[in-house]
Amino acid sequence: MPNSTINRVRTTLRLRSRAAALATAGVTASVVLTGVAVAAEDAHLDVFSAQTVSEAADATRGQAQQAAAGAADKAEKKATDWVSPIADDYSLSATYGNSGDRWASKHSGQDFAVPTGTPVQSVHGGTVVKAGGNGAGDGPAYGNAVVIDHGNGTYTQYAHLSEVGVKVGQKVTAGQEIALSGNTGNSSGPHLHFEVRTTPDYGSAIDPMKFLRDHDAQV
Repeated sequence: MPNSTINRVRTTLRLRSRAAALATAGVTASVVLTGVAVAAEDAHLDVFSAQTVSEAADATRGQAQQAAAGAADKAEKKATDWVSPIADDYSLSATYGNSGDRWASKHSGQDFAVPTGTPVQSVHGGTVVKAGGNGAGDGPAYGNAVVIDHGNGTYTQYAHLSEVGVKVGQKVTAGQEIALSGNTGNSSGPHLHFEVRTTPDYGSAIDPMKFLRDHDAQV
């Protein structure tokens, strides 16, 4: 075979080999670049997922902190609130200072006319210092009664009860049910007799409605 022919064959083989190598390199580069792109996308997704989880955790923590702060505010407000001894659906009957033959002297409290069995609630946080029959020690005219010490020389009394739901020494909060209204003792009909006192005993009552309203109770 002439040398010129042999040289042409060799040149053709070299060119084909180079083309094949370039093609292979191109495919490899494409695969590598694709792999890099996928890896980069995965990394982006991982970062995005981490950021999303972190943001969700931060939001959850923020909500929990807000809820805790709200609960603390409510608890603090509840501790300082003064409320009506009857939550709703009552009529005010005999008032403080009324005179009449039903009382040895002027009326010492405010009467809330309600059916027997109506829930009676503490008007403020405090400690029960009297509870039971015979006016809880204040005399049979009061029937079943409860007296609560609210501190700072302030006491409240709840009388003519059908049931007493607390015991001496028990801690109570504003709005907590302590008894059921009734018609016990010297009573002309079902109602709650409510007093605000400066001592736990009979004879130290002050105007209960003025006191509650001065302390922003809704009565």
